[in-house]
Amino acid sequence: MAVPPTGSAPAVFDLKNTSLPLVSVALRSADLDVLREALDQRLRDTPNFFNHDPVVLDIAALRSEPAVIDFAALVQLLRQHKMQPIAVAGASAEQLEAALAAGLSEAPAAAPAPQPRVETVVREVIKEVVREVPGVAPPTLVIDKPLRSGQQVYAKGGDLIVLAAVNFGAEVIADGNVHVYAPLRGKAIAGARGNTEARIFTTCLEPELIAIAGVYRTTETAIPAEVAGKAAQIRLVGDKLVMELLES
Repeated sequence: MAVPPTGSAPAVFDLKNTSLPLVSVALRSADLDVLREALDQRLRDTPNFFNHDPVVLDIAALRSEPAVIDFAALVQLLRQHKMQPIAVAGASAEQLEAALAAGLSEAPAAAPAPQPRVETVVREVIKEVVREVPGVAPPTLVIDKPLRSGQQVYAKGGDLIVLAAVNFGAEVIADGNVHVYAPLRGKAIAGARGNTEARIFTTCLEPELIAIAGVYRTTETAIPAEVAGKAAQIRLVGDKLVMELLES
């Protein structure tokens, strides 16, 4: 819906309805020190997981908290991790008043979602709300050069295909699947926005970190001998990463 201009003066702006993908961050604690530690631990290996994305703060679990939430400090903390809080959901009247005073808005009510599993004291629910457009396929990003240590590639909204080696210290991230048709020695993160059906494929599995929808595994746990250095796929079954050989 566009708001028509009044009178005969030319319009200098229009107001239109829109639908945007948003990330919801569900807070389980109002203690900023606890939250800071949890965020640092969760995002240590993927410092660029967020790219100044707008987020909604879901504080329904804190609705009955007696302590007043310091929204100004909370916003600053999340911005340090490249999030841009814009609204709150599930707030009490008092909490909403404090949030509005800090420059946030009230998010519209949404349909209830399944309870997310709690992995830390603070659980970031990373769920992208995407409006499906019939006939439009998600984008696929193709990289045909080796990725060196310190380099990062992110396929937002789709799959990532890498046709060369992902070396130690490099990161490949996709909201969909990650395909590496070469040695995978760095970090591979599929389903970055919560897609539990995403998978990782590689012709040579030697990663320092693999993750799907927030469930990750590092070199602290050895890759099973039957798939190490071989063509394999990784998928998520429940809360467990399953690694399987790719049959030729």
